[in-house]
Amino acid sequence: MGISGGIAAYKVPILVRLLVKAGAEVRCAATRHALQFVTPTTLETLSLAPVYSDLFETGEPRTTHHVSLKDWGDMMIVAPATANIIGKAACGIADDALSTLILAFRKPLLICPAMNSDMLRSPALQHNMELLRSYGARLMPTVCGELACGTTGDGRMAEPEEIVRYAESMLADEQGQGSGLRVLVTAGPTYERIDPVRFIGNFSTGKMGLALARAFADRGVEVELICGPMHLTVNHPLIHRTDVESAREMYEAATRLFPSCNGAILAAAVADYRPESQSQTKLKKEGSEGMTLRLTQNPDILASLSAMRKEGQIVAGFALETDNAMENATAKLQRKKIDFIVLNSMADAGAGIGTDTNKITIIDSDGTTKAGNLKSKADAAADIAEHLLSKIHR
Repeated sequence: MGISGGIAAYKVPILVRLLVKAGAEVRCAATRHALQFVTPTTLETLSLAPVYSDLFETGEPRTTHHVSLKDWGDMMIVAPATANIIGKAACGIADDALSTLILAFRKPLLICPAMNSDMLRSPALQHNMELLRSYGARLMPTVCGELACGTTGDGRMAEPEEIVRYAESMLADEQGQGSGLRVLVTAGPTYERIDPVRFIGNFSTGKMGLALARAFADRGVEVELICGPMHLTVNHPLIHRTDVESAREMYEAATRLFPSCNGAILAAAVADYRPESQSQTKLKKEGSEGMTLRLTQNPDILASLSAMRKEGQIVAGFALETDNAMENATAKLQRKKIDFIVLNSMADAGAGIGTDTNKITIIDSDGTTKAGNLKSKADAAADIAEHLLSKIHR
């Protein structure tokens, strides 16, 4: 555990405790400023080992901890990683205990940034993070929330539980324990612009799609996640996120990524139509007779993937219905020529858009159905992931 001098260091004792509880042996290396936020006694009590913070510490069996620890550890997590320590690591500067250890470390390295939003957006910081990625380090995505400076924005360090899950997935990847499978998932709405300030959209939040991405990744499956406009995030080393706005952009991303995938589950609420023309300036209200908006059809992503799939690829979709649910979902399944469809009905309390729960029925192409009870979207996603993976011939 590498700890640099940010306020998020107060979370590190929890992180150390979770790592130990998960079966890891932990040693801590801290900068002088980090120890202004968390004491050596706390870290030593939780890790059951001395804290390495002085490059020239005497009285120890070894004074070259940056060599002995880099050989001892299987993985290094730097949390919080300030702009300062990221800059040092990117540029090869080794002027204290932590930066020297990072430079010498040649095994999986996970960097967990934490800083003010403006610092995070700095071109220099972004450049340094890209350098670290090019050297093979993984960078944990930051999250939005309250910051130490009193503002709200991006830059908060991920929570300890998320960091542990991310680290476990990295190690599984390193040890060749991944499934070797790749699945495409779409999530959220699409926005179809009318003019620079207005769009046609829907109420989808992306919760179900993100739950699906997490469910696959937790099973060792690499995920190509295509997201429409949404505020939710998901952090996992096996999830590769592509952000789009419109149905056409989602179509282009999906058809580009699908050929390298074993399967696809399309949970996004894609707009069927878009404005025939988009005004380059804001439309003004004229008179009192209203306005006619001409629409044209968007490409059908689900049908397109089904048509282009190769032998062994699995394609599945969602049917969110308000009436005649089974009839409409089955008709969609047959029309799109897909392997199965996940039905959920707005008529079921607690199911549908924006909720944290869902009630699904999986309908296979052979007509068999598997109905579920109301459960969390995470649990529903696990059921869907297991169903799709069971159909892939390994």
